[in-house]
Amino acid sequence: MAAMYSGIHLKLKSPQTPWEDKLKLARFAWVSNQCLLPNKEQVLLDWCTHALTGRYSQKVEFSQNVLEGLWFYLDDLLHSRKLHSLLKQGKTVSLRLNMAQLLLERLQECARVGPESMVCASTILSVCQGLLSSPALSSVFTTKYELIVDLLAKLCTLACRELQQPLLTEPPMTESVTSQDEVMTECLQPQPASDLDSSQIEPIIESSPDQPELEANKSPPKPKENIRSAHLFEVLLQVLSCYLSVQRQQANPNRVFTMVTNQLIQPLILLRHLLTSGEFAPSHTHLHLRQQLSRDIRVKIDSILQLALFPSEHLTSYKEELLPSKEDSGKRGPGGAKGPLKPVSAILSKLSARGYCEPLLHYAVKSNTLPLLFKFFLESYAKGRGSEEAHRMLCFYFLTRLVPALEVCLDGRSLSPADAEQPVSVSAGQKSPPLCSPESWSLALLAVESLLSQALSADIYNVAADRIRHEEVQLKFYRALEQMLFNQAQPSIPAWYRCLRTLLSLNHLILEPDLDQLLSSAWVHSECMDARVQRARQIMVCSLLQTYTKLRQLPRLFSELLSVICQPALDDLRPLLLSESVSASLRTCLLDTPASQGLEICSSVLESIRGYILPGLVREDREEKMEIDGGGNDKGENKEIKVDLEREDASMKLFSLSHLLHVVLFSLKTLDSASPLPIVRQSQGLMEVMQQVAKELLHLLLTEKKAGKANVSSVKGTPRKGKNTVDLKESEEVALWEQKIQEAALLLRYTWVEVDTLFSIHCSKYTSLQTAPASETEGGAPALTHIISLLSGEIVPARLQPSRRPMSCLLLKLLTLQQMKKVLLDTSLLSEPSTAAQLNTAAQFILAKSELEASVDGEQVWDGQIASVNAGSYHVAHWYLVTSNLPLIAPHLSGEDVGCVADMLVNSLLSRQTGRGKEPQPGCLTFSLVSSQLLQSPVLAELPSVFSATMCSLTQRIISVLKAAHVTKVCPTLLKFPEKGVSAHREAIVEDILASSKTGEVFVLLTDTQSKDLVDILQVLTNLNPDGMNSEDFSSIFLLLFFMLTSTSSQLDQVDAPGSGDDVLFLLKLLRVMTCLLEGRNFQSVLKLIYGGTLLQASVSSLLWHSNNGRFQATGSSQWLDLIKAVQSFIRSLVQLIIVRNSSVRLNLDQFASYLTSMEMSNVQIVASSSDKPDPGASILSVHLLLASLTSFSQAMASHLGRSKPMDQTLTRMLTRTTASLGPAVESVLKPQTVSQSVIQPASILGQAFVVEVVTVMLHCELSTHSVDDENENNTRLTLSHMTLYQGFCRQIFKEISCAHRPLDFLVSSLHFLSAFYKAVERTGGEREEEQGKEKKEGKDLDELYMQILQNVHRLLAASWLSESDVCELEPAVQELLRHLVEKSTTGRFNLLLLLIREGLVTGKLRAGNYREVLSAAIITKLLSCCQLPEPCTKALWLIAPQIISAMVFLVKSSAQDVSLTLTFTVPTVTSMTSLLRQGEGLITNPHHVILVLGALQLVPLHHLTPTVYQSAFLAVHEALFAIIQCHPQVMLNAAPSFLNVFYRLVASIMQEGRQRGDSDTDGDVYLQCSRLIERMYSHIAATAESFTTLSAFMVAQYVTELQKVTLRPDVKLHLTEGIYRILDLCVEQDIKFLTAGLQMGVREVFNELYSSYTHYHKAQRQGEDKYTV
Repeated sequence: MAAMYSGIHLKLKSPQTPWEDKLKLARFAWVSNQCLLPNKEQVLLDWCTHALTGRYSQKVEFSQNVLEGLWFYLDDLLHSRKLHSLLKQGKTVSLRLNMAQLLLERLQECARVGPESMVCASTILSVCQGLLSSPALSSVFTTKYELIVDLLAKLCTLACRELQQPLLTEPPMTESVTSQDEVMTECLQPQPASDLDSSQIEPIIESSPDQPELEANKSPPKPKENIRSAHLFEVLLQVLSCYLSVQRQQANPNRVFTMVTNQLIQPLILLRHLLTSGEFAPSHTHLHLRQQLSRDIRVKIDSILQLALFPSEHLTSYKEELLPSKEDSGKRGPGGAKGPLKPVSAILSKLSARGYCEPLLHYAVKSNTLPLLFKFFLESYAKGRGSEEAHRMLCFYFLTRLVPALEVCLDGRSLSPADAEQPVSVSAGQKSPPLCSPESWSLALLAVESLLSQALSADIYNVAADRIRHEEVQLKFYRALEQMLFNQAQPSIPAWYRCLRTLLSLNHLILEPDLDQLLSSAWVHSECMDARVQRARQIMVCSLLQTYTKLRQLPRLFSELLSVICQPALDDLRPLLLSESVSASLRTCLLDTPASQGLEICSSVLESIRGYILPGLVREDREEKMEIDGGGNDKGENKEIKVDLEREDASMKLFSLSHLLHVVLFSLKTLDSASPLPIVRQSQGLMEVMQQVAKELLHLLLTEKKAGKANVSSVKGTPRKGKNTVDLKESEEVALWEQKIQEAALLLRYTWVEVDTLFSIHCSKYTSLQTAPASETEGGAPALTHIISLLSGEIVPARLQPSRRPMSCLLLKLLTLQQMKKVLLDTSLLSEPSTAAQLNTAAQFILAKSELEASVDGEQVWDGQIASVNAGSYHVAHWYLVTSNLPLIAPHLSGEDVGCVADMLVNSLLSRQTGRGKEPQPGCLTFSLVSSQLLQSPVLAELPSVFSATMCSLTQRIISVLKAAHVTKVCPTLLKFPEKGVSAHREAIVEDILASSKTGEVFVLLTDTQSKDLVDILQVLTNLNPDGMNSEDFSSIFLLLFFMLTSTSSQLDQVDAPGSGDDVLFLLKLLRVMTCLLEGRNFQSVLKLIYGGTLLQASVSSLLWHSNNGRFQATGSSQWLDLIKAVQSFIRSLVQLIIVRNSSVRLNLDQFASYLTSMEMSNVQIVASSSDKPDPGASILSVHLLLASLTSFSQAMASHLGRSKPMDQTLTRMLTRTTASLGPAVESVLKPQTVSQSVIQPASILGQAFVVEVVTVMLHCELSTHSVDDENENNTRLTLSHMTLYQGFCRQIFKEISCAHRPLDFLVSSLHFLSAFYKAVERTGGEREEEQGKEKKEGKDLDELYMQILQNVHRLLAASWLSESDVCELEPAVQELLRHLVEKSTTGRFNLLLLLIREGLVTGKLRAGNYREVLSAAIITKLLSCCQLPEPCTKALWLIAPQIISAMVFLVKSSAQDVSLTLTFTVPTVTSMTSLLRQGEGLITNPHHVILVLGALQLVPLHHLTPTVYQSAFLAVHEALFAIIQCHPQVMLNAAPSFLNVFYRLVASIMQEGRQRGDSDTDGDVYLQCSRLIERMYSHIAATAESFTTLSAFMVAQYVTELQKVTLRPDVKLHLTEGIYRILDLCVEQDIKFLTAGLQMGVREVFNELYSSYTHYHKAQRQGEDKYTV
């Protein structure tokens, strides 16, 4: 041993030994057990590190391969299990201290040289990882704080270099911030500097497309470099964790602050920024950087920065630097601050310094870091000991230092970093050029928005305290910031609007002095049409409206708005003043505004029109006349052009004001008889002024008509050069402003007519102003006169051609419609002979058939606002007007016009079906969407003429498709007639159907395109109400559809095509539509033309023809099963209809039964089962189809037994025949068949579930038949003809039902069979007991079957392969089976069931991990409690029910400790308890057992769950509480506190889960549904007030305490608020005083806000309802 030791050790130390041999010896010494060196691990580590340090200090020379070998060797040593096991055992192994410096130098070399020529980079990183993986080895870095800092700095630099590689090889992308604008909604997510298109925002784990630009400029990286890149970030995370632990152990926070600011802050913030950008950039996927790893690194960086820069020990230093001397007086200790002298200046100087990153990234890094620092500062210092106000002011002054670092200008002073040494209130620096580039402005505004949002969330701005004690320093700062936003406005950046919105939320007084500029820049004159900018602008405007509504200053806001609108401006066309979202917000705000203020706003708008717009138009008109009279020269021409431009501007303003007035008036609450008289008088005066303004505008148009003629004659008399061009230009410009005046006048008139009519209808104090004009002849009706004037063009000059002005045309139609309504309300007027003609003319004008027929093919989109109607949306608006008023205009339309409406309806629906109609944005309408809404509304069925025309249009389309198809040699009679003559030739359709049924041939062969066209038409038919069809249309369409079923097929050359499944889709859709039509009230009209039995026979015959000819061979299994279900549904529905309507039952059913059971069909079955055809697929499908038809036919007849004796005799005879045919068919299917020397199993092809279903129907039919016979003959012995088959099925089901994974449909069918089979055995056993006297033997057989069924059901529900959803689907079948088992159960059998339940509900099985067996018993208990039991069994169940409840309570308490069992076990068990409580109403007499359930509900997990699991748990607990409060109200007298504690858990959980989140909320519906249930429970608690009166204040206190902790989503908060209002109804005045005095400060503010909204909204509404309550 000594020789071996001395030999190796000497050779390692010997200079004569080659280094390659030394490396081999060292490896051998490490891995060999024969080398027993003393302290071998330490010796080999020392040798390796000594060799490496000697090589890099140039004391030793060896080759590059040896160098790499030594690094690999060291890496193997550090990662070896042997070394780590020795370290865990406590053995001391250390490294040389100079090893840390060696590694740092190598990392520096890696960062300097780059990845191309780097040596051993991945190995060095692995060595670092090995060192840090053990505390003993990592001490080489951790013992000296400077070393770990240096290591972290170098690794951060290396990581930044890796992340910046794509940025260095690709051109800079400058639109980054604009695209990131939607991403950066929180300061917690600083944004990248590289360009990120919205389509690129995706997780980096997804594959990204290749980048040819990058590959062209850079060679592909080596595989080991990719590995090193991925490894680098893992090592970095390890170093960050190690450093963080070391930093926390440092006793001197000043030293940590200095080290971090000097060495770490710059690489850390750069790395964090690059990681954030890399989270969304596909260019970083080559690094294999996982999202979770990136997030972990960012979290560590955040922790390091927050702990190092903002420790509690430095609070005094921050106060000394930030707070003015007068505010900080008395706060400093005698020794001064112990922290850094100026920490803020040190941090900001490092951020503003250049050189640590690329110049393109510098500003992005800084702007993203500043909000992050503010977040850390708020978390560290916003709350603490001492005055809360002082902490808020400290945070504010820190904010004033961060904003200047963004290099924005406030108050004309530069706030550059050099001038940022002092707060803004005292700084006065030099001018610096403001940011000009949009990229910098985008970043700056994003940062400012984030800073302001955090200030708002942290509530650092107390308006009262700032005004009283701090001389409004915060208000001045925010105003300076607001001035900067307006002086250097950036309306093309969404963040600019969000900054203004946040300032508005802080204090509306910030924006109050510049309200006009705000309205001008951000609303009226905003020109950017970008979607994101528009969205941000609209949200800001909505916030502005809501704020001034709360302040009750909405009239003042509109006063400023009107002054801005009326300002002189000669800009281009302005954007729409009120978009859809702004209009919706305005409507909501006006509902909360007093009526007097709403009328004041309307008066202001009218005053603006009369005072600013109309005088200008009249003056300009006079000036133009004077200019024409004075002759024409160049100066006159310029003057005319200027006048026209001014008129355009005035007309645009006029239309904006008219639209504003329209929206406001349509949003106000209407007058009623209870309205105060001053409000009525104010409304009356407003309407008079509005009428006068409308008349003045129309008069202006009429005078302009005359002036236009004079203008034309004067121009003709004074020819000049360029006359034609000038005339054309002038006419176009005149048309523009005249058009706008016309639209404004008509809009005002329409608004006035609508509002005046509404006021006069609802308010008796109001006098309508719509009287006859002075020029009207006496005795005439005003409404008819108005209609005549509208249609003749007297109101609007004819030269303006309203038909070419979309909005004017629509407004004229609306005015005409309004006058039609007045005529229809006047019964005396309707009797006059001229009225009908005028109504018809008005209806035709509204319909405008020529306009409808000229609609463009492309889908237009309309947002529903009348002001947005133009040439691109007019057709949608017109169609919406027509369809929404069809009940009014349809009776006055001719048949041709109604046909036009129907054709347009069908055309648009078919375009939507074929995908040509695009889906509009939410809230927008398209032509096809309007048609779809009309089709689905009940209105269409109430319009017989329109409905009949629609049916005729659909029928014609079907006929046209059939005529275009390929017709066989025998042309059907139907296709020889014209398309419009279908209803007159229904007998011909019947003849074609009968001919096709007899010959078995089809007449029409369809292509795929034609089949798809017919499917689209069928989809439209599906949405039509069959009861709306008259008998003629109904019979025509049904027979036509049946003709398509029996006489059409796909062309032969397309049967085997890939898309041949369309044939099945066509038949499937056809059968479903005909099944729906069978429910129509006019189906009797079909049976008058053709027998029901003929329909049944022809349908099955046609489908069998398709199957036998191989038309279904390419059909998928799912499509084929859907077709089988559709056939069964059609047969079942038609048979039921024949039986219920008693329509020649014997004749029709006997015909169909004879067809199905004939010898020919039997031969088809036998041949299909035993044929030696090479491809038996078609035959088996035919067997499947025939069995399905027989089954549904038998099932329909069996379900109608017992109606009458003659009917029962007929149906029994039919059932006997069908059952006799089903038996041999099933037996033949069960036998294996030899086909082409191979054995096939037809039953496996048809499916086990289907075969079991067929046998179950057979059994049901036999039982039903014998039941009828037993009623007629009491002594008949019950014998089942196929009992052997049923017994074999039962045994097979017992073998297969729970042994392994089985399809769900098979399990359901098997359970149904067991139910029927037990019933059959029970009846046959009872008969045999009476006749044979073998009670004991038969009783044992039945008991054995009973127990077998129970055991198999128990095993099935306990099967591990059943999911929760599978169990839910099985429960109805299991419940039906249990109902049959216990229906006539003896006490002994029932006791077996209770014993099974009691043995299953054992906590020990749950603890042993066998929760499925326990769950099975719980489910059986729930289902059993819902069954109707015999009286002895009922007593037995509810006698043992308390024990079952107690067992379930223990099970819930035990399972609640394991959150993973929540969905799989806890929730179903709670549901079972709830069922027992609900069914035990009046039977569970001891309240103690109900209180036990409340104790178990306290422990059900409700936190840290996925949305799906949370919803299930929430619903389970809620339903249990609802069962208690509904079924056991007597318990509430004693258990109300326990009940409320459980309910409080629900409320607290939904508040936590329903809070506002920064990420996209995809599970909002879950929490919204839960909030609705909370509201419902509150209302039930309020309804049982006697149990909760004393606890109502306690419930409110709990609610506001939880509400103060979170910010709820608006929809969730709405329901919770409505619920707590119900509890506030129970609170008396003493309770309110108690809450106001007893709640803490923050909670009290929340309660005051809640109670204020309660008194304003809910209480007032409730008191109003009380007036009408008896």
